[in-house]
Amino acid sequence: NQTNISEFILLGFGDLPNLQIPLFLLFLMIYMVTMMGNILILVLVGANQHLHTPMYFFLSNLSCLELCYSSTILPKLLAAFLTGDRRISYSSCMTQFFVFAFLASVECCLLAVMSYDRYLAVCKPLHYTSLMNQQLCTALAAGAWGSGFMISFVITLLMSQMVYCDRSEIDHFFCDFNPVIKCSCSDTFLVEAVTSVMAAVCTVLPFLFIVASYILIISSILRISSATGRQKAFSTCSSHLIVVTIFYTTIILVYMLPRTYSLTAFNKLLSVFYTVVTPMMNPLIYTLRNKDIRGALWKNV
Repeated sequence: NQTNISEFILLGFGDLPNLQIPLFLLFLMIYMVTMMGNILILVLVGANQHLHTPMYFFLSNLSCLELCYSSTILPKLLAAFLTGDRRISYSSCMTQFFVFAFLASVECCLLAVMSYDRYLAVCKPLHYTSLMNQQLCTALAAGAWGSGFMISFVITLLMSQMVYCDRSEIDHFFCDFNPVIKCSCSDTFLVEAVTSVMAAVCTVLPFLFIVASYILIISSILRISSATGRQKAFSTCSSHLIVVTIFYTTIILVYMLPRTYSLTAFNKLLSVFYTVVTPMMNPLIYTLRNKDIRGALWKNV
């Protein structure tokens, strides 16, 4: 540990002093809905035998990921709203970034795995059961979690070797890569170069894989003769497609926009969307648009 400072200050939304309590209540409500929605999906999938399929296995992994994702960022943010104490220790900051980067990388890979599952279901329905067996499902999920861990570990290790001097204020509501790097007085070229390569591996490649999968899926759906058949085939992919669109649109905007002072507030807003709002929306999207989940919900109720 080469740092000369023991803590950072997360500025977050401290420039809105009159909105601290309303923001606390808003984010608390989002956190509660996120937790309840994702726990509900895990319970429904676990309790209903007919949901023990590859699609819902990956959905359970996504719900588990969202639970951890929200719990990495929101409790600290809620405490800052309530107490006004925005300090975070050096070790806690690095831990928060590691977990955040780990889960974000896993989500990118997991969404790509889910698109492959939908590709097999739509384009190769007769061979789907034999191709997407339990062993392959487990291997794909383990690969997503394992690759996310390795990517996050390498980036966090490089960040921890840097020297952080007197610039301890992080203009963000959690320890993200770019705001933390700005606090360093070391040469950041190597860590930024490695992070760019890692980010391309865990975001761009899965995104291109998802795009290719949906091109094949859509072309296969268009070849179905009946309108009912096309609608049924597309309904199996619509929820996943909505989640992918929301997640990648916001994350691309956050990390592709220029890092200028005038766009700092806009970047914070976009970050709120993909780190806080998206984990809440995912279970709602899958619950409201999926008849199997709705049926299992009403049956258990």
